[in-house]
Amino acid sequence: MSAEDTRKVAQLLDGERFGFLTTTTPEGKLTSRPMTLQEVEFDGDLWFFAERGADWVTHIAASPEVNVGVGSGGTWVSLTGHALVVNDPAKKKELWNAGVEAWLPQGPEDPSVILVKVDADSAEYWDAPGGRLATAFSFAKAKVTGQRIDSGENEKVDL
Repeated sequence: MSAEDTRKVAQLLDGERFGFLTTTTPEGKLTSRPMTLQEVEFDGDLWFFAERGADWVTHIAASPEVNVGVGSGGTWVSLTGHALVVNDPAKKKELWNAGVEAWLPQGPEDPSVILVKVDADSAEYWDAPGGRLATAFSFAKAKVTGQRIDSGENEKVDL
């Protein structure tokens, strides 16, 4: 992973608050759920709060390979990596905020509250500068000219 690749992914994730975390069930089916990203600075890891008893948390023990999809407007990031359940009281307190408390009112000290750390191996991103309006314009232009849409930058990077 180059520092430049990590910076680009971090730049695209900056300001994003939600993502879809995809796990694999014991039966081999993919399943996703919306999650709130808990750390602003991306260094190759993503952090999420969860309840220890959630069904999907058991998926991680059986199959730690996960995907996290994040995006809005004209920017989309798909990260693949390995998830790990973490019960670190100091890290829970560091990341705790009012938004988490709304979902987990029992507080960070409660043993039912855990963290899920995703150690990202790779990412693919699509970045269409200008957001939705620019993408809509590119779509209309492609339709009129009969040429492929200019959807911006698309890269795959190892992290």
